[in-house]
Amino acid sequence: MLSELTSGQRQAALIFLALVACVGLFVAGFGGADPIAAHGWLVLGVALISAFAVLTRFHDPEPVADRSGSYYDAPVKAGIILAMVWAVLAMFVGDWVAWLLVDPELTFSEPWASFGRLRPVHTTGVIFGFGGNALIATSFYVVQRTCRVRLAGHLSPLFVLWGYNLFCLLAVTGYLWGINQSKEYAEPEWYADLWLVIVWVAYFVLYLRTLARRKEPHIYVANWYYLAFILVVAVLHIVNGLALPLSWAQAKSYSLFSGVQDAMTQWWYGHNAVAFFLTAGFLGMLYYYLPKRAERPIYSYRLSIISFWGITFFYMWAGSHHLHYTALPQWVQTLGMTFSVMLLVPSWASAGNALMTLNGAWHKVRDDATLRFMFVAAVFYGLSTFEGSFMAIRPVNALSHYTDWTVGHVHAGALGWVAMITFGAIYASVPWLWKQKTMWSPRLVEVHFWLALAGTLIYVFAMWNSGIIQGLMWRTYNESGTLAYSFVDSLEAMHPYYIARAVGGLFFLVGTLVGCYNIWMTIRASRAAAVLEGDHPAPRPALETGS
Repeated sequence: MLSELTSGQRQAALIFLALVACVGLFVAGFGGADPIAAHGWLVLGVALISAFAVLTRFHDPEPVADRSGSYYDAPVKAGIILAMVWAVLAMFVGDWVAWLLVDPELTFSEPWASFGRLRPVHTTGVIFGFGGNALIATSFYVVQRTCRVRLAGHLSPLFVLWGYNLFCLLAVTGYLWGINQSKEYAEPEWYADLWLVIVWVAYFVLYLRTLARRKEPHIYVANWYYLAFILVVAVLHIVNGLALPLSWAQAKSYSLFSGVQDAMTQWWYGHNAVAFFLTAGFLGMLYYYLPKRAERPIYSYRLSIISFWGITFFYMWAGSHHLHYTALPQWVQTLGMTFSVMLLVPSWASAGNALMTLNGAWHKVRDDATLRFMFVAAVFYGLSTFEGSFMAIRPVNALSHYTDWTVGHVHAGALGWVAMITFGAIYASVPWLWKQKTMWSPRLVEVHFWLALAGTLIYVFAMWNSGIIQGLMWRTYNESGTLAYSFVDSLEAMHPYYIARAVGGLFFLVGTLVGCYNIWMTIRASRAAAVLEGDHPAPRPALETGS
């Protein structure tokens, strides 16, 4: 990957890493006993290791003078590998947390191993580590192929990947050390937020530059979704992360919002993170990889654009449905509920567009596990969006909110939609990137698919049952007008469902490990083929004549 850079770019990378190392050393030295000092040492270590990696390749031969005739796939490969590493780590922690709800003694006595610290490690690792790296990698892949042009930069794509993963490291280590902004969902402290802004702006500029120099006049629909994901996530992150630190040498900060305003801001961010990080970005993935793998044109381009603008507009107003029966003004709650119900139309338009694209290719769905990942993802996307609109209705929300039904809904989307389309995209990309006809073992892709599907169904059905029983028990009264069940009674009723959830998560984790092994063996097979070729290496990925 570093051999793609010129000597001047390697020098620039070393200067930048030296500056980052100096900042890390400064923070480590002046942070004192504050946890920010530990993050200073972490930044220093990452910068030094990265600088060593650059130095070991510093005297590599210069790349060809004109590289515009080939794609720049090194960042794509690195992003896919990082995504799978984060997937294994985060899903392992997630299943550990699930077993803790079965038996709270299945942990260590150390503070870092408590449920409250491990859970945000799982959510951040899955959403931002696994999902974020997959989105960055596939967006780099897709924008080049659909624009028929090389990425607009050689060093900036590597910076985006490196900087983004440094942010993820700061976030998860901060949670383990007890550093976060103490919001309804854990969020990294102010300096990690500030660093992500820098990285994300570089990502946005890089994507725009690549689109601006495209050779294809038409902007393919996947790029609309990827660009919306990049732009809106930047706005969400900046507004929600507004905070005033106690000092530059302390991790503690205070949000600029408080009370009802803070709650509304959090859920405006939270639901739109679902909209543009976990929906728009992965729809970009779906709109490119599913037609490509099925070798069918998208069913309706017009429908995809109508769906894009519907999702973009409606989602912005839906966040307040998380705050029914709170101090939030009633009209704001009703507005969120109304737009949530309306959101079903563009969401189902996207799901239906994907499924109609498979007309005439159902035999491929039957025979190709990679395409089956994408098909199941589209089905779960349709189911999850229907359920989300249904749960936003105030009387339904009275039963579902604060129960495991919400957990089941979230994981129907996370496992069934987000993870499934990501695995499908990765299984499609890996043979293309490493110049193999298929994955090392198509049978293992099949095994992974059935493990993932079984794990998802076990998990989701367990939480649906658990949540509805919880909600009904909490609102059941006896003849004297008092609650028929105590909270402890409801916990005891949930125990078998928590076991089922942990087993479902274990299935999904084992499937991910199978996928990692298959990807690793595919890469090894590619390297072995390259060694056999000797002085006749495979040609660089030339620009395609069409998208």
